[in-house]
Amino acid sequence: MRPVSSSLAFSVAAMGIATYSAMDVLMKGLSITSGAYSAVLWRSFVGVMLLGTVFLLKRRAFPGRAALKLHALRGATGGISVLLFFWGLVRVPMAQGVALTFLAPLIALFFAAVLLGETIRRAAILGSVIASLGVLAIAAGEVQAHASTAHVLGSLAIFAASIFYAYSLILLRQQAQVADPLEVALFTSIVLTGLLLVGAWWFAAVPSVAQLSAIGGAAVLGSISAIALAWAYSHAEAQVLAPVEYTAFVWAGMFGWWVFDERVSAYTVAGAALIIAGCVFAIRGTAARAPQTEAAA
Repeated sequence: MRPVSSSLAFSVAAMGIATYSAMDVLMKGLSITSGAYSAVLWRSFVGVMLLGTVFLLKRRAFPGRAALKLHALRGATGGISVLLFFWGLVRVPMAQGVALTFLAPLIALFFAAVLLGETIRRAAILGSVIASLGVLAIAAGEVQAHASTAHVLGSLAIFAASIFYAYSLILLRQQAQVADPLEVALFTSIVLTGLLLVGAWWFAAVPSVAQLSAIGGAAVLGSISAIALAWAYSHAEAQVLAPVEYTAFVWAGMFGWWVFDERVSAYTVAGAALIIAGCVFAIRGTAARAPQTEAAA
């Protein structure tokens, strides 16, 4: 593999995060008009078509049983996470929703201890305390603003999504040992789409003609983000690239204000800062992946 500079890898990763944040805008809009279930289903379906075409053109071999088992488990886990996230994102500002997802890499450290036998370091414990203060700050903002029941439920849904996503990060580590990024992205999406199709008759709506461009755009942006991040992480250490993940908060704040006229409260900014500080403190010296790298799969 041809060596590249860390700054180039960092720049590509930053582009991947910005692209994914733009996809979130389209997905929030689709979730508002037709529900999170439909939005995730049709974006995943088009994503499978795009990634599947690349997979076939490259004449890749079909994955083995061990890889398929991991793809199936992560597709199901990731599916729950994505549905909860976009259901919640309809009800809370984008910046607040993205801030809560930053808990995922921290939660993943504890999952790794239970499932992979990794040692929980003191830094992880202290980092979780700092991040917890951030969650409390965001909650205090909701109390101060007399948040509606829907707003609170949206925040809880995104918090739950972070837990499922943290588990999917553990599965991603295992997938990386047996499959390349293209295979991981494609077959995880196939599983997710297949599971959503089972309930489509009851929970999904047929997209209107006006929605097709947004669905296609979300699928394209998600695929571009996945490729950019996979390339960046193949050329630089995760601990070097981890800070770029938190630029998603800036993009979420900007896009939320521009597209949905959302305002970012001081409580949300303070909470995000504490959560980010806790995560950075907890993963110092480790190669844990940070939040958004997986979601595009």
